[in-house]
Amino acid sequence: MDRTKLYRRFRTLLIANRGEIACRLIRTARAMGLRTVAVYSEADRDAMHVALADEAVLLGPARARDSYLNVERLIEAAKKTGAEAVHPGYGFLSENAEFAQACYDAGLVFVGPTAGMMTAMGSKSGSKALMEKAGVPLVPGYHGDAQDDATLAKAAEKVGFPILVKASAGGGGRGMRIVRSADELGPAIVSAKREAKAAFGDDRMLIEKYVDNPRHIEVQIIGDSHGNLLSLFERECTLQRRHQKVIEEAPSPTLSPAQRETVCAAARKAAGAVNYVGAGTIEFVSDGKDVFFIEMNTRLQVEHPVTELITGIDLVEWQLRVAFGEALPLKQDEIRLNGHAVEARVYAENPTKNFMPSVGRISTWRLPAETGGLRIDAGYREGDSVSPYYDAMLAKMIAWAPTRDVAIDRLNRGLEESDVRGIVTNIPFLSALITHPKVRANAIDTGFIERELAVLTSTASAPGELELCAAVAAVINEERQAAQGGAHSPWQTFGWQPVGRRQRSFVFRVGHGPEQKVTLNYGSGPSTLVIGERELAFTIAPKDGGFDLTLDGVKSSVAAVIDGHELYLRTRNGRFDLHWVDPFGGETEEQTGADKIAAPLPGTVVAVLAEEGAKLEKGAPILTLEVMKMEQTLRAPYAGVLKLIKCKVGDIVQEGVELAVVEPSGE
Repeated sequence: MDRTKLYRRFRTLLIANRGEIACRLIRTARAMGLRTVAVYSEADRDAMHVALADEAVLLGPARARDSYLNVERLIEAAKKTGAEAVHPGYGFLSENAEFAQACYDAGLVFVGPTAGMMTAMGSKSGSKALMEKAGVPLVPGYHGDAQDDATLAKAAEKVGFPILVKASAGGGGRGMRIVRSADELGPAIVSAKREAKAAFGDDRMLIEKYVDNPRHIEVQIIGDSHGNLLSLFERECTLQRRHQKVIEEAPSPTLSPAQRETVCAAARKAAGAVNYVGAGTIEFVSDGKDVFFIEMNTRLQVEHPVTELITGIDLVEWQLRVAFGEALPLKQDEIRLNGHAVEARVYAENPTKNFMPSVGRISTWRLPAETGGLRIDAGYREGDSVSPYYDAMLAKMIAWAPTRDVAIDRLNRGLEESDVRGIVTNIPFLSALITHPKVRANAIDTGFIERELAVLTSTASAPGELELCAAVAAVINEERQAAQGGAHSPWQTFGWQPVGRRQRSFVFRVGHGPEQKVTLNYGSGPSTLVIGERELAFTIAPKDGGFDLTLDGVKSSVAAVIDGHELYLRTRNGRFDLHWVDPFGGETEEQTGADKIAAPLPGTVVAVLAEEGAKLEKGAPILTLEVMKMEQTLRAPYAGVLKLIKCKVGDIVQEGVELAVVEPSGE
């Protein structure tokens, strides 16, 4: 290949991605004086990354295969805007060798490894074969070219259950299944292949031994075109769910300095086997005694900010400088480890409903300021819509501190001060996770979240005296702000009366729970709130995002969001969702039975797993939807007969649409 086509200085960069990573790339590129070009689908017309870029090009319809995965349209967008280089971000085509080659053939600089390096290391199967030759320890498994069912079944039997069926391309837990017995293997392969094809355009699988109670450790490496190859310490990514990383930290609290040097040296050896150029990650799994190579990701990782914070290195800047053809600015012995960093991935999902993705418009987006060691990489803003077509990650929150304990405290404070409404997020779950005593003590493995799920997703405690008073204060504050306008008037100020004393009653409840009454006394004299036998003097001092509420001389900060009769409050006791009961009655509430087999979100039907007329046990699978690039299987809510299937494979269905009818058996 012509080196001048591979690595050369450029002025305009096209970012072949969306969301948080596109926004993050734009910021560094702009700081380096580069022009940026965003691409977008019809679903992302008003997205944040589109607004941030200097130019933006529409690729096509919402589905990724028609837009972000369409190589021809991406190359055309680069040519149309005069872009000289392409950065793939992560996900989508970031580890697709054909895309890297297409960029080269079109005369574009691909910010990443060459197609040849990507083929050798980006394929989990190919990299395992290469590492085996290089003497790097591997997890036992099969990583051959033959992909027929018989070969995969024979390989699984040889390795011994439990095994991991894993997509050879891509990452992020997609196309990955734990299989504990031979009868689970066939369906797992079919489902994993289908998911991998949809996410990465490649359904090749590998089989490897599943390591029980494993820890996940990875090393950040980067190489330049002058033969320099560096490791930038390691990250611990053990806290996962469904093979998707949830919390990442650097450095690993598990490794000793000697172990750190050993694993980093192994990572350099692995990347050096292909003279690697660009940023990448060498991933290892540990059983507590030994460390095994599992794969290499030939791209930037979601968790790269924790490495940036402990080294002071902007990895995106280094990626771009490598793409310019420059040598890396530091030598291995010049890289210093400073402090500890922890990252949490903020998703639009509902942890209390099996982490079901949440879609809709973000009505409130309040995240803390990036001060005191806190960093936020976001891809959404207030008013943005979260669609069902892509990954549900909204932002990443990262905290740095001199020690691990303080970094965790800073991250938790940032999460506690975050309020995102209009959709459901995993923010309370993340806070519960990082403050769990076993996480603090680093007594974890990759199965920790599943084991502790009931504790981590437990619902908030019932609202107490503070929350009920805060609910009244929120209503009053909202009414006061609505009434105010123009010149200030005492008649518009709550609590002012020329004479007499008045009462006003408020009734609140949580969900369908019991109603709780609060009485407001106001007029001449101080205003008070009465709950049961308790009467409390109070004052309200409005501020951005809420108010300060003083009850009997004790001031508390309250965040509040009101949407009609729905109140969201955040106090020192946590987060609370209350319903303000309409004082004039007439409330209607739609009752949705748990027995309705309906689409939980907009999605695509990718498999029908039962036939009409079949007798089903409770929990039997009926059909599978692809929602936000992940598969969701709908199951029988009770034993009965499948009377009707109201959809077919390939149908795009909307939220709430009934997809099948099961007639109860009466047992």
